[in-house]
Amino acid sequence: MWGKILGALFGLALLKLPGLLLGILLGHWFDKAWGRQFESSGGFAGLFGQQDEQGLFRYTTFATMGHLAKATGVVTPAHIQQASRFMADLGLSAAQQKEAQDAFRDGKVASFPLRQQLSQFYQVYRRRKDVLQLFVEIQLSIASVQGQITAAQYQILQQVAGYLNFSQAQLELLLQSYQAHSRFSSRKQQQHSMQHRLQDAYQLLGLQPTDTDTALKKAYRKLMSQHHPDKLMAQGVPAEMLELAKQRTQEIQAAYEMIKQQRSQR
Repeated sequence: MWGKILGALFGLALLKLPGLLLGILLGHWFDKAWGRQFESSGGFAGLFGQQDEQGLFRYTTFATMGHLAKATGVVTPAHIQQASRFMADLGLSAAQQKEAQDAFRDGKVASFPLRQQLSQFYQVYRRRKDVLQLFVEIQLSIASVQGQITAAQYQILQQVAGYLNFSQAQLELLLQSYQAHSRFSSRKQQQHSMQHRLQDAYQLLGLQPTDTDTALKKAYRKLMSQHHPDKLMAQGVPAEMLELAKQRTQEIQAAYEMIKQQRSQR
């Protein structure tokens, strides 16, 4: 749509009526070739308002983390340690760390307006599903810090998912995938059996051992595209917030290679 509108305006300004028609034709070509990608990156808001978007992403991320941590009744040292580790992994500047800590503290307040904050967040990122998914995955990491998500935390995760237009089934799939990622990574360090790691690899990719090689490749490419750091940064995710996406792509690659190797030995 933007291509036809801008093409018509520029064409009319330069060449009057012939330019108007030519501009509409060129704009139509732009919309077909690049329009979807342009819209997914936030359109002109993504081009001119990215800094504000990134600030919104940071604040909403850490405030929601604080709200999830407080849902257990008390913010435990494990939650604080996980949040601090997450900040350290991101390589935040001193000013950014203070902003993150302030946002986390805001989220811990019982009266924190979660719905209002997430509604604002969704309005900005609603056309960028991969960004919304990354946000939910980050929240799963703080909710899972003690190894098990409490009923109160799960209820908040359901609210988060609902405000961001994720269904209950989609939240469950993201949770299962996150848990598989965690097991796959930890079992590599603990040298668990190949069979257990292979099971996690399949679940990480959302597959079953009976799925075809074509399905395997399709799932791999889809997940790599969803978590590609350059793509997410172009869609408004702050550069320092991409550590989780980088870890995900590494694990997805490792899981894919493991399954391929196992299948080649049949």
